[in-house]
Amino acid sequence: MQPQDAPTAFLFKLWPWVEANRVRLLAGTGIVLVAVFLYFFFTYQREQNEINAGLAMTQLGLAMPTDAGAGQWADSYSKIVNDFSGTAAARRAQLQGAGAMFDTGRYPEAQAQFQKFLDTHPDSELSASAALGVAACLEALGKADLALGAYQRVTIGFPGNLVAVNAAKLALARLSIQQGKLADAANFYESILRAVPGGPLAQEAEMCLIDVRTKLVLSQPAAVKP
Repeated sequence: MQPQDAPTAFLFKLWPWVEANRVRLLAGTGIVLVAVFLYFFFTYQREQNEINAGLAMTQLGLAMPTDAGAGQWADSYSKIVNDFSGTAAARRAQLQGAGAMFDTGRYPEAQAQFQKFLDTHPDSELSASAALGVAACLEALGKADLALGAYQRVTIGFPGNLVAVNAAKLALARLSIQQGKLADAANFYESILRAVPGGPLAQEAEMCLIDVRTKLVLSQPAAVKP
């Protein structure tokens, strides 16, 4: 008789242990199967919810009347947020709904929605837009000092988002002019020109910078002739 190979010998030694622990093994296998089933079930549900949310956003854009006001848009976006919470489409709808509220002059509500988005999704690629929204609401409410701080936080907190940073700098320059801080406004415009030397934004910043510099020159006391 040929000697048994190593795998066969191992199985003969393992079998008594398997027999002795069969109940526990079956229970453990059942738990693993249930866990795998639940994982795939919830993954499927999540993916399906994402698909349905995206379809809802698309259908909203197609079904909304062309003369619909910002208030209608805001209410419709709120429904998507409630119906499809946790999806990417719901996050977009939350921001767009807040923007629609802003357009209708509902600044406190819009600010609350923008801030809620920031608090819930601080690392989202849309967070910079939400932070800008908070600052814009504060400015619209006449809270200039708070708005200045909020715009500054955009420039500090989202350095990689040039669009948001430069939009915040434009707002900072505008508020600085309103407060009579022309030199600060000039610095903001110059910073924009260094960051984006070409394009519409740079053209706007350049025109505003020329205007500010002119005002700075005119604000200087006239030289006294000897």
